[in-house]
Amino acid sequence: MNNERRTTLAEYVKELQSKGRIVFDAEEAVEALDTNRGAFLDAAQRLQKRGLLISPRKGFYVVVPPQFASWGAPPPSWYIDPLMRQEQQPYYVGLLKAAELHGATHQAVMEFQVLTSKRMPRIRAGRNLIVFYYRKEMASIADAIEEVKTDTGRMKVSSPALTALDLVRYGKASAGIDNVATVLADLGPKIDSDQLAFLSLRFEKPVVQRLGYMLDILDRRSTARKMHEMLMSRGNPPWTELDRAEARDPLFAPDPVERDQRWRVVVRRHPEVDE
Repeated sequence: MNNERRTTLAEYVKELQSKGRIVFDAEEAVEALDTNRGAFLDAAQRLQKRGLLISPRKGFYVVVPPQFASWGAPPPSWYIDPLMRQEQQPYYVGLLKAAELHGATHQAVMEFQVLTSKRMPRIRAGRNLIVFYYRKEMASIADAIEEVKTDTGRMKVSSPALTALDLVRYGKASAGIDNVATVLADLGPKIDSDQLAFLSLRFEKPVVQRLGYMLDILDRRSTARKMHEMLMSRGNPPWTELDRAEARDPLFAPDPVERDQRWRVVVRRHPEVDE
């Protein structure tokens, strides 16, 4: 960039946008502007106060295009990939957000949900809320992470099979068993049964059992068949509750209405699918 022509951070930001970029880091800007860090931070703060710039992480900046001024920030999909590269962490967009991206749009998703191997605090960026969920072993499920195009580049998203398993594993993030069942009803046709079976070996047995039971009651028994074979190849699993939250308090937990022999799941209330 031409330092003689550009003298302010605002001009630098405009030039980035003209080249299709909306993110930059502090070091890059300081060098490009041939200034010092203190002067840059003062200028960045002024642009943030004017709603032209946000800083979701220290040293990382996102330009707010005019069409998103009322939202206070562009969609997280526009910058999540460079943000995670800045953090030097593997990641994927998952859970309800991934299900939405795969066409399960039954309910509005209030969080932009990201799974990563680093414990990270949530980010409030304008009206958007980015929430990070910790996953220790990222390499073991790498083959089930897909790259999808965004308006500004690409981002990583869990496949339908990985999304289904994660929805059960991270039950609170998925808004409970009824919501999981509703989302699975939409997501089911897109789940690859071979990939699901392979991935199930990387998940805890109770997660596999619960997902298998729900796929069965959603008339997706064929999708879960190979996963069931894989589960049984690991030995007959112990019985598990379909909804641990409901079973946790013996004073309020209803008596079981079903004991599913195929998946060895105790059901105290059948999931309700939102039609």
